Amino acid sequence: MTSPTLAALDGLLRLPGVADGVDVARQACTELRWHQALRRRIPEAAAESRVRGAAASAMLEGAEPAGSQRSADLVRDLVRGALAWDERDEDPVWRVLAGVVRATSATEHVGAPQLRAPAQVLASLHAAASGRLLPMPQVGRPRLEGEDCREWTELGPAPGPEEVARRLALVHELVAAVPSGSVPVLLVAAVAHAEIVTARPFVLGNGVVARALERAVLRVGGLDPTGVAVPEVGHADKAGSDYRGALTAYATGGPDGVRLWLLHCAEAVSRAAAEGTRVADAVLAGRLHGSR
Repeated sequence: MTSPTLAALDGLLRLPGVADGVDVARQACTELRWHQALRRRIPEAAAESRVRGAAASAMLEGAEPAGSQRSADLVRDLVRGALAWDERDEDPVWRVLAGVVRATSATEHVGAPQLRAPAQVLASLHAAASGRLLPMPQVGRPRLEGEDCREWTELGPAPGPEEVARRLALVHELVAAVPSGSVPVLLVAAVAHAEIVTARPFVLGNGVVARALERAVLRVGGLDPTGVAVPEVGHADKAGSDYRGALTAYATGGPDGVRLWLLHCAEAVSRAAAEGTRVADAVLAGRLHGSR
């Protein structure tokens, strides 16, 4: 028997324009899947997708290091070991960037068995994102009574622990159903992403965790099975203004706001596939370190 939570996804698909947007995104991901470069070089392309995704996610966090070196190049240097993780630990922007890179990199190790235990996935992603930014007792767990979150203040006060627990239970149920193949993956990724950002279960790092989880759900759920699409770039278009606006609309709780967020996510996945195609083109041409 389908639970009310999972059944509600069918209602979301009936919101005006959502089903069409999902179909367009699915087609874009299908075209990416059959790119010539992905016949033999998926690991290389997927690694570059995580580099570009981490750079875009860091930009959405406002963590763009000063200087002439592009964020993607910094991320690439971190991942390949050309820069030490503690290279600039005294710089708070650097620490956030490094946490985003760790969290995005950690998605590589999330598969179907892990998604069946979503609470553990969220804990591990949060530990990767915020392990160097918070006291250890606050890492990898939801906020307790008396603990606040100062992120996303434009959404209003962060919900208390009881509401956080209720909304996390919804996220857990949705994400755990992904490996079964019985749920619309894009909608699960979108709702889980929005719920984590708007409920703000963690003291810090909610946006980073939400975007990392979305990346993992899209891959494990089979919408982007190669992991080469770059959903973070899809959200970062227009410097993230549409992203923040759509999440603010979702937070209102009305059907129009939810619809706006879902349409944004469908368009973001289409843009993610386009960026993935650029990654695959670069792999094929042997110019990964060139300009986008």
